[in-house]
Amino acid sequence: MSELVPPLPAGYRARPMTGDDVSAVHRLVSACERELYGRVRTDLGGIAAVLARPGLVPELDTLLIHDRAGQLAARAWVDRRSEVDVHPRHRGRGLGAVLLDWAEVRARQAGGGQIVQTVPDDDPEAVALLHSRGYEPMVTEWLLEFVMADEPTVPEPPAGITVRPFRPGDEHHAHQLIEDAFDEWQQRRNSYQEWAQHTVERPTFAPAMSALVFEGGQLVGAVIALDLPETGEGHIEQVAVRRDHRNQGIARLLLLHAFRARSRSPW
Repeated sequence: MSELVPPLPAGYRARPMTGDDVSAVHRLVSACERELYGRVRTDLGGIAAVLARPGLVPELDTLLIHDRAGQLAARAWVDRRSEVDVHPRHRGRGLGAVLLDWAEVRARQAGGGQIVQTVPDDDPEAVALLHSRGYEPMVTEWLLEFVMADEPTVPEPPAGITVRPFRPGDEHHAHQLIEDAFDEWQQRRNSYQEWAQHTVERPTFAPAMSALVFEGGQLVGAVIALDLPETGEGHIEQVAVRRDHRNQGIARLLLLHAFRARSRSPW
């Protein structure tokens, strides 16, 4: 690992991430999110899920940078995708560029033909750094917010459509439906274990807010929701409708279930 790490600014040292570092990385990412958004959006389970990505070797595919006092200043991981975070107090010292260099070298060493970086538009310095390296936008994601002052109006579902909360035993069926629905745009299918680590196995998974929609016993839609105690908010992690049942209001029905469950209104 050490031969892959570019020279660090004076006073910094680097090492791979271990399971004992999850809380420290969460604090680092939280500090970055507060700086960008004014609030935290990440939970511990999401950090742990990255470390458990199938194929990711922590000793080779993760890197933490600490300062002289032993405080975590920056982190990165790479496994087809990559994420780099630098604590606001340590920005402007070249740590982001060092980690980007490391991620690119590691991706090439692992045989990857490309590397995808996830960067928020709210971070213009990071965006400018990637543009300077020749990165081009591939996928744009929006984080949409709904303040539940009033319940959204949702048309009545088609005849024969039923919805119920998520139950133990639904996990594999929901995974299959969601991966099938996302096939048309995602680069690869996620295995059940990878999907579960980011959804139903996270400590913040909210089965009461999550739901499945059926027609005649056939699963045709699903919503996976999280309850984020640090933000006091509910979060829709995934919503999917089978392709032959789209444009019938099923996604809105799923979201209505999540909204009502979050506000503890009777369904």
